[in-house]
Amino acid sequence: MVHEVDEELREIKREIIESRGLVIKTNNLTNALSADIRSIAKRQQQYERRITWNSATSYVVFVLVVFASLKLAMDARLDQLKGENSQREKDVVRLKDELSRSQEREKDRQTADERAAKFYELVRQGKRNDLIAQWEQMKGQPLSKAEAAMFGDAVERAKNELAGQLYQQGMDKVRVQRWQEAASAFEESIKYREDAAIGPSVRLGLADSYRHLNRQKEAIPILTLLAENAVDKEVHDDALYLLAWCQMEVQGWNDAKNTWRTLIRRFPESRFTAEAKLQLAQLQLMH
Repeated sequence: MVHEVDEELREIKREIIESRGLVIKTNNLTNALSADIRSIAKRQQQYERRITWNSATSYVVFVLVVFASLKLAMDARLDQLKGENSQREKDVVRLKDELSRSQEREKDRQTADERAAKFYELVRQGKRNDLIAQWEQMKGQPLSKAEAAMFGDAVERAKNELAGQLYQQGMDKVRVQRWQEAASAFEESIKYREDAAIGPSVRLGLADSYRHLNRQKEAIPILTLLAENAVDKEVHDDALYLLAWCQMEVQGWNDAKNTWRTLIRRFPESRFTAEAKLQLAQLQLMH
């Protein structure tokens, strides 16, 4: 009986020892598990922290990218708006200039119309001197082609008429031997129209007037041109005759001989030929 009790006590003691060992092992496992759990929790916290930082960083980067994109887009839009605004300002300036020029043209045109009306009144009244005096100013006005042509023709007619009128005045002065007045009239006639049809006759009268005013040196170049001009044949013999006399009067004996010979050779039937022969013979005897 005692043996059985001892056996049971030993069994209980063994079980207690095993239970104690099991408790210790369980406690160790629990501690290890707790440590593992703490380690896992720490790693989880670190992971979550990294995720949080990564998320925050990603968010910040995203926000920065968005703001940078918006900034670029706004800058591009601002540049576009500035370019459009600059172009509009240029357009406004251009339109203002065009408007100003248009107003100036309209004003100039109105002024030109008024002057054209006054100029036409001069044409209608036949005021030739005023026409010629104001024509240079009128040519600078914005006239139409028809107005310019009409006024130009009127001025040319006035010049021709005045040139002819002054030529007749000069010839009238020649008849009464008022040589200075004759020369002035011929000079005015040439001034009005140098290329008039009566131009050679006017120059011949002017040279004759210069000769009688003892201005042979001024007459000789005029007469030389008339004598050499093959177009104006009507005044050839007259020009040669006066030229020879002018050359004699300035003692250009050889030139005078040549001129008399030219007159005789070219115009054997001229009314001056007989006198030309006589003067040539006297020159040859004396010089």
